Order: sequence, then structure tokens, then C-alpha cells
Amino acid sequence: MEITFLGHASLHIKIDDINLIVDPFISGNPKAESINLNDLKADYILVTHAHRDHILDVETIVKNNPKAKLISNYEIVQWFDKKGIQGHPLNHGGKKYFDFGIVKYVNAIHSSVFPDGSNGGNPGGFVVSSKDKTIYIAGDTALTMDMKLLPLMFKQIDLAILPIGDNFTMGYEDAAIASDFVECNKVLGCHYDTFPPIALNKKEAVDHFKNKGKELLLPAIGEFIHI
Repeated sequence: MEITFLGHASLHIKIDDINLIVDPFISGNPKAESINLNDLKADYILVTHAHRDHILDVETIVKNNPKAKLISNYEIVQWFDKKGIQGHPLNHGGKKYFDFGIVKYVNAIHSSVFPDGSNGGNPGGFVVSSKDKTIYIAGDTALTMDMKLLPLMFKQIDLAILPIGDNFTMGYEDAAIASDFVECNKVLGCHYDTFPPIALNKKEAVDHFKNKGKELLLPAIGEFIHI
């Protein structure tokens, strides 16, 4: 897997020749000016919940990639279906086999409502497994004991993508505990620095993980990693 950080909680994940976009919020993020939204390739769009900073660019991406399929909870898929965007609905605990691998929708503790006030259903995260690699995309969440279930369901999580900005989600201290719960010492941090309330002291965060024998990755926007 090749995982590119697109800013905030947005990701591009390339699995062989399949392209996944997660929680696209690019045009509204001034820190992501280096990303050309119109150049993004998408076969699937994964949405963790309905807040604006996770769905803003879904329609534009589908306009540029008309065969792209949305993967999210039932309420989010239904809301976008009214806009002519096709999707596959999941609910908590459910999984689905796609041509790139398996997606399981897992619990997150947060809120979820569309900008127009429509019900966004319950927020969630994703576990994506392809071949011998598995990643956990936590979405916007607090630390929760439910995370301890993941190592019972999956042989190994190779990368945990966790929010670390605090205020609206976990901070980096709780994210380090979350990495214990999911038994993954390699963490990609997200959902920080975009807005003043989630400003991050990067050195403190990286050192906190390092002191616990863990690795916190904070790639620049547009930078990618391989697992």
C-alpha cells in the first residue's frame, strides 16, 4: 500500500492499481493548496462520518471520477445517493469484500451530522485489509475500549491512522494508548493543525511516542509512505 497524506484527515491510498480516497477535505483546507483536487484518482471514496471537514470534496472527486463508489454507513450513502452518487453501505461490525481487499466498518466515538442538518448516522472508522497488509483508519474518535477488539479480529495491524489534534478528537497522549489497544506501534497522525483549536506541538507528540517505543509519522501534505 502507498498512503499519501492530503491534509487534515484526508488520504489517498493506492493498492496495486486501485485508488482509494478517504475523507476528502482539500478545497476548504488552505494548508492543502499544493494538492490539485482535479488530479486525484479515485475508484472508491471512504467516508468515516458526515462532518464538512470529511465530505467537502466528495462530489468534485466523483465528478472527475464518475465510476468512483462511495463506502460509508447507510445514512451517508443514502444522502449522497440523492445526489446521484452510488455507494455501498456498511454498518458497525459489518465487512465487505471489494476488488482491492476487505473493508470493515468499526466503532468511533464522535458526532455526525451533515452541513444541512441531515442525520449522518453513527460515526465510524475502517479497517482495510489487502493481501498481507492491514491498516486501521480510526476516523474522528475518542479513545475507546472497543479498539481492543481489533487485534482479536485481525492477525496484525501494520499501520494505525489516528487523530492526534485533541479538542475534537483524541490528543496524542490518548492516541499512544490507542496504539497499545490495537497492538500497532506505527502510527500516522492526522486531524491536527488545520484549525487553531487543534494546533499540535509536533516535537512533543513525536517524543511522546518515541519514549514509549513507538513511531509517530507526521508526513507533510503530499508526502507518501509505503507499508
